[in-house]
Amino acid sequence: MKKNLLVLVLFIVQTITLNKSLYANESLMAPDFTLKSMTGENLNLTEQRGQIIVLNFWASWCGPCRQEMPALENLQQNYTDLGVSVWGVNVEQENQAGRDFLQEIDISFPIMFDNSNTVSKLYQVNTMPTTVIIDRNGQVRDVFQGYKTGYEKKYAKAIKKLIRE
Repeated sequence: MKKNLLVLVLFIVQTITLNKSLYANESLMAPDFTLKSMTGENLNLTEQRGQIIVLNFWASWCGPCRQEMPALENLQQNYTDLGVSVWGVNVEQENQAGRDFLQEIDISFPIMFDNSNTVSKLYQVNTMPTTVIIDRNGQVRDVFQGYKTGYEKKYAKAIKKLIRE
């Protein structure tokens, strides 16, 4: 029993360390990808250089993801004129539930579907939601896992910092 508990603790510590180390270096380039948005447009991350990208991985079954969507829309509305774009990436293999959810809310930022989980694997997403903030040079600058009311203030602080650079 103690051995199993020790193995579990070591696994958790290793997982947390690996995930933090991936993003600890500010010079880490965000992995490039292209996904089709709901409007049919192919969006490519590299083509967005010069923009700050707020990349949000979400799923319709995730309560915090649903709660976060209006806050992400507020970020899109408040910062788009300052060179910030919010992108939503749904990670569900069957995305009809995500599409149905999007019919219930009013958002203007692009939503893409990563039904093969290729992009979420590139970003080592293991928590829903996960929000990655990418600077104008394509570098991962902040990663936020999970969501609770008030996290949008953390996002705004990170965005403002990048706007001032």
